[in-house]
Amino acid sequence: MTDRPAPGTPLVFRWRKWDGAPHWEHECVYLGSDVHGDWVGQCDGWRSARPGVDTVSDGDNVTLIPPSGDYAATLNATHPRIAIYIDVAWDLRWYAAADPAGIPSPTGIDMDLDVIRARDGRGTWIDDRDEWDEHRVQYGYPRDIVERLETVAVELEAEVRAERAPYDQATAARWLAVLAALPHR
Repeated sequence: MTDRPAPGTPLVFRWRKWDGAPHWEHECVYLGSDVHGDWVGQCDGWRSARPGVDTVSDGDNVTLIPPSGDYAATLNATHPRIAIYIDVAWDLRWYAAADPAGIPSPTGIDMDLDVIRARDGRGTWIDDRDEWDEHRVQYGYPRDIVERLETVAVELEAEVRAERAPYDQATAARWLAVLAALPHR
Protein backbone atom coordinates (compact mmCIF):
# COMPACT_ATOMS: atom_id res chain seq x y z
CA MET A 1 0.00 0.00 0.00
CA THR A 2 1.33 3.41 -0.97
CA ASP A 3 1.57 5.92 1.86
CA ARG A 4 -0.99 8.67 1.79
CA PRO A 5 -0.02 12.33 1.69
CA ALA A 6 -0.50 14.44 4.80
CA PRO A 7 -3.98 15.92 5.20
CA GLY A 8 -4.09 19.27 3.41
CA THR A 9 -1.67 18.18 0.66
CA PRO A 10 -2.74 19.32 -2.84
CA LEU A 11 -2.84 16.54 -5.44
CA VAL A 12 -4.30 15.61 -8.81
CA PHE A 13 -6.89 12.83 -9.08
CA ARG A 14 -6.24 11.19 -12.48
CA TRP A 15 -8.65 9.08 -14.52
CA ARG A 16 -7.93 7.21 -17.72
CA LYS A 17 -10.02 5.01 -20.00
CA TRP A 18 -9.60 1.24 -20.39
CA ASP A 19 -7.26 1.67 -23.38
CA GLY A 20 -4.97 3.97 -21.36
CA ALA A 21 -6.22 7.19 -22.96
CA PRO A 22 -6.24 10.17 -20.58
CA HIS A 23 -9.58 11.14 -19.09
CA TRP A 24 -10.52 13.53 -16.25
CA GLU A 25 -7.94 15.17 -13.98
CA HIS A 26 -9.21 16.97 -10.89
CA GLU A 27 -7.34 19.44 -8.67
CA CYS A 28 -7.92 18.13 -5.14
CA VAL A 29 -6.56 18.09 -1.62
CA TYR A 30 -6.14 15.05 0.63
CA LEU A 31 -8.49 15.26 3.62
CA GLY A 32 -7.89 12.01 5.53
CA SER A 33 -9.55 8.64 5.99
CA ASP A 34 -12.30 6.92 7.96
CA VAL A 35 -13.94 3.49 8.05
CA HIS A 36 -15.21 4.00 4.48
CA GLY A 37 -11.82 4.80 2.91
CA ASP A 38 -9.80 7.84 1.89
CA TRP A 39 -11.29 11.27 1.25
CA VAL A 40 -10.14 14.05 -1.07
CA GLY A 41 -11.77 17.44 -1.51
CA GLN A 42 -12.18 19.99 -4.25
CA CYS A 43 -13.04 23.62 -3.50
CA ASP A 44 -15.42 25.76 -5.49
CA GLY A 45 -13.67 27.01 -8.62
CA TRP A 46 -10.90 24.38 -8.68
CA ARG A 47 -10.05 22.91 -12.07
CA SER A 48 -11.25 19.67 -13.64
CA ALA A 49 -10.18 18.85 -17.19
CA ARG A 50 -10.17 16.08 -19.77
CA PRO A 51 -9.16 16.15 -23.42
CA GLY A 52 -11.38 18.77 -25.04
CA VAL A 53 -13.02 20.00 -21.81
CA ASP A 54 -11.67 22.35 -19.15
CA THR A 55 -14.01 23.42 -16.37
CA VAL A 56 -14.12 24.42 -12.71
CA SER A 57 -15.96 22.95 -9.74
CA ASP A 58 -19.45 24.27 -9.09
CA GLY A 59 -19.24 24.36 -5.29
CA ASP A 60 -17.16 22.42 -2.80
CA ASN A 61 -17.20 18.62 -3.00
CA VAL A 62 -15.59 15.65 -1.28
CA THR A 63 -14.79 12.29 -2.85
CA LEU A 64 -14.57 8.91 -1.15
CA ILE A 65 -12.04 6.42 -2.50
CA PRO A 66 -12.88 3.06 -0.89
CA PRO A 67 -10.24 0.35 -0.34
CA SER A 68 -11.96 -1.87 -2.95
CA GLY A 69 -11.00 0.51 -5.77
CA ASP A 70 -14.37 -0.15 -7.44
CA TYR A 71 -15.59 3.44 -7.46
CA ALA A 72 -15.11 7.05 -6.40
CA ALA A 73 -18.12 8.70 -4.74
CA THR A 74 -18.33 12.49 -4.96
CA LEU A 75 -20.65 14.28 -2.53
CA ASN A 76 -21.43 17.84 -3.58
CA ALA A 77 -22.07 20.63 -1.08
CA THR A 78 -24.05 23.03 -3.24
CA HIS A 79 -24.05 21.83 -6.85
CA PRO A 80 -27.43 22.94 -8.21
CA ARG A 81 -28.32 19.66 -9.94
CA ILE A 82 -26.22 16.79 -8.51
CA ALA A 83 -25.95 15.78 -4.85
CA ILE A 84 -23.96 12.55 -5.38
CA TYR A 85 -22.00 11.38 -8.42
CA ILE A 86 -20.31 7.98 -8.24
CA ASP A 87 -17.87 6.91 -10.94
CA VAL A 88 -17.71 3.12 -11.17
CA ALA A 89 -14.02 2.29 -11.62
CA TRP A 90 -11.41 -0.34 -12.14
CA ASP A 91 -7.94 -0.37 -10.62
CA LEU A 92 -8.55 2.81 -8.60
CA ARG A 93 -5.60 3.14 -6.26
CA TRP A 94 -2.92 5.46 -4.98
CA TYR A 95 0.22 5.90 -7.07
CA ALA A 96 3.21 8.03 -6.16
CA ALA A 97 4.75 7.57 -9.61
CA ALA A 98 1.75 9.19 -11.35
CA ASP A 99 2.63 12.59 -9.89
CA PRO A 100 5.71 14.52 -11.12
CA ALA A 101 6.49 15.50 -7.50
CA GLY A 102 6.03 11.92 -6.27
CA ILE A 103 2.96 12.82 -4.17
CA PRO A 104 0.73 9.75 -3.80
CA SER A 105 -2.37 10.48 -5.85
CA PRO A 106 -5.49 8.51 -6.76
CA THR A 107 -5.49 7.11 -10.28
CA GLY A 108 -8.05 4.80 -11.86
CA ILE A 109 -9.87 3.59 -14.94
CA ASP A 110 -13.27 5.19 -15.50
CA MET A 111 -15.59 2.32 -16.40
CA ASP A 112 -18.45 4.43 -17.80
CA LEU A 113 -21.22 3.47 -15.35
CA ASP A 114 -22.17 6.21 -12.89
CA VAL A 115 -24.61 6.32 -10.00
CA ILE A 116 -26.25 9.71 -9.56
CA ARG A 117 -28.54 11.29 -6.98
CA ALA A 118 -30.00 14.50 -8.35
CA ARG A 119 -31.11 17.56 -6.40
CA ASP A 120 -33.50 18.71 -9.09
CA GLY A 121 -36.22 16.06 -8.71
CA ARG A 122 -34.84 13.44 -11.10
CA GLY A 123 -34.13 10.96 -8.28
CA THR A 124 -31.34 8.35 -8.19
CA TRP A 125 -30.26 6.20 -11.13
CA ILE A 126 -27.44 4.38 -12.91
CA ASP A 127 -26.24 6.57 -15.78
CA ASP A 128 -24.33 5.95 -19.02
CA ARG A 129 -25.49 2.37 -19.59
CA ASP A 130 -25.32 3.09 -23.35
CA GLU A 131 -21.65 4.09 -23.09
CA TRP A 132 -20.99 1.01 -20.91
CA ASP A 133 -22.59 -1.30 -23.51
CA GLU A 134 -20.61 0.32 -26.33
CA HIS A 135 -17.25 0.32 -24.53
CA ARG A 136 -17.45 -3.19 -23.10
CA VAL A 137 -17.60 -4.42 -26.73
CA GLN A 138 -15.16 -1.85 -28.17
CA TYR A 139 -12.52 -2.42 -25.47
CA GLY A 140 -13.32 -6.06 -24.77
CA TYR A 141 -13.90 -5.70 -21.03
CA PRO A 142 -13.37 -9.13 -19.44
CA ARG A 143 -16.63 -10.87 -18.46
CA ASP A 144 -15.67 -11.17 -14.76
CA ILE A 145 -15.03 -7.41 -14.57
CA VAL A 146 -18.31 -6.65 -16.37
CA GLU A 147 -20.26 -8.84 -13.94
CA ARG A 148 -18.50 -7.40 -10.89
CA LEU A 149 -18.96 -3.76 -11.86
CA GLU A 150 -22.60 -4.20 -12.89
CA THR A 151 -23.20 -5.66 -9.43
CA VAL A 152 -21.27 -2.78 -7.81
CA ALA A 153 -23.41 -0.21 -9.68
CA VAL A 154 -26.69 -1.85 -8.61
CA GLU A 155 -25.52 -2.13 -4.98
CA LEU A 156 -24.37 1.50 -4.94
CA GLU A 157 -27.68 2.67 -6.38
CA ALA A 158 -29.50 0.88 -3.53
CA GLU A 159 -27.15 2.33 -0.89
CA VAL A 160 -27.55 5.87 -2.24
CA ARG A 161 -31.36 5.53 -2.39
CA ALA A 162 -31.37 4.34 1.24
CA GLU A 163 -29.03 7.21 2.22
CA ARG A 164 -26.82 4.79 4.15
CA ALA A 165 -23.44 6.09 5.30
CA PRO A 166 -21.34 7.27 3.60
CA TYR A 167 -24.14 8.53 1.30
CA ASP A 168 -25.92 10.37 4.09
CA GLN A 169 -25.89 14.06 4.94
CA ALA A 170 -23.92 13.60 8.17
CA THR A 171 -20.94 11.93 6.47
CA ALA A 172 -20.88 14.52 3.70
CA ALA A 173 -21.15 17.37 6.23
CA ARG A 174 -18.25 15.99 8.28
CA TRP A 175 -15.85 15.85 5.33
CA LEU A 176 -17.06 19.12 3.81
CA ALA A 177 -16.28 20.76 7.18
CA VAL A 178 -12.75 19.31 7.05
CA LEU A 179 -12.35 20.80 3.56
CA ALA A 180 -13.72 24.19 4.67
CA ALA A 181 -11.34 24.35 7.63
CA LEU A 182 -8.19 23.97 5.53
CA PRO A 183 -6.03 27.12 5.44
CA HIS A 184 -5.36 26.98 1.66
CA ARG A 185 -8.87 28.15 0.80
